[in-house]
Amino acid sequence: MDTPDSYIDALDEPRRSDIRALHELIRDTVPELAPTTAFGMLGYGPYHYRYASGREGDSTVIALKSNKNYISLYVSAVVGGRYLAESYADALPRASIGKSCIRFKRLADLDTGVLADIFRLARENPPGELHRAGSPPG
Repeated sequence: MDTPDSYIDALDEPRRSDIRALHELIRDTVPELAPTTAFGMLGYGPYHYRYASGREGDSTVIALKSNKNYISLYVSAVVGGRYLAESYADALPRASIGKSCIRFKRLADLDTGVLADIFRLARENPPGELHRAGSPPG
């Protein structure tokens, strides 16, 4: 999938509508996080990371993936020493929350206002070095 639209268009309904709505919510909420496709998912806000060990790579601040049984929303941000997604577990009771992953079956199960808050906080607390909008990582 070369573009976010081609990724979304390849999905079956009702998943396609949920992923498209999430894509639009992310784009409307944090338009400065450039969209991309990588690793079989949609990404927003490409950045490069480098660990003290010397390991480095590319990732995105927010990533969105359609899996067989659920949707995964990855948020690479830490606020106040806590992973951002993990800190919103109580506000998203119908989702399964990991440190940086929010998993759910349908977008209707989540409060999109809470998601928008998460996206804004992720934009304000990005990891690594954010690339300028439109610039490819690397």
